[in-house]
Amino acid sequence: MTATTTSVCTSASTAAVYPSFSTYVRVRGQALQRTARSLTSNPCDAEDLLQTALTKTYLAWDRIEDHRALDGYVRRALVNTRTSQWRKRRVDEFPCEELPEREHAPSTDPAEAQALRDAMWRAVHRLPARQRAMVVLRYYEDFTEVQTAELLGVSVGTVKSAVSRALGKLREDPDLAAAA
Repeated sequence: MTATTTSVCTSASTAAVYPSFSTYVRVRGQALQRTARSLTSNPCDAEDLLQTALTKTYLAWDRIEDHRALDGYVRRALVNTRTSQWRKRRVDEFPCEELPEREHAPSTDPAEAQALRDAMWRAVHRLPARQRAMVVLRYYEDFTEVQTAELLGVSVGTVKSAVSRALGKLREDPDLAAAA
């Protein structure tokens, strides 16, 4: 008795084989996985998302003219696929006769919140001038690391290390810990 195998995907046996696609996935797979993970809240969903985007890329492989721009193509496929999934998601809300009671979050005392903000600002003022400037630009003015570096005339690495040291000092500040 001989066993016969039937392909689940009939087009798979006739599809073209692209060794360059396999190489691309091997080389860029981890970076693409990180991108997919940043789009989802679940690592398993990220794997499914990446698999779907890579399938779409594989099917369009011979139509992609500039293979140097593959990362952009795959990222766009990731975002578009995620957007489609989001739009198709099931809504678990149903109309009912009575509105449910709202869950009230414990309200914070405005005076305590102000005391914490004041303690934070005093702790920031105790930082060295350069670290203070970088913390204010990054977190109070919402500048990027690149913008902060350009404005202060330093490298991005300098901004990263100085901000890291400043945040460490703020975490260890005893006055700030007492206020929190």
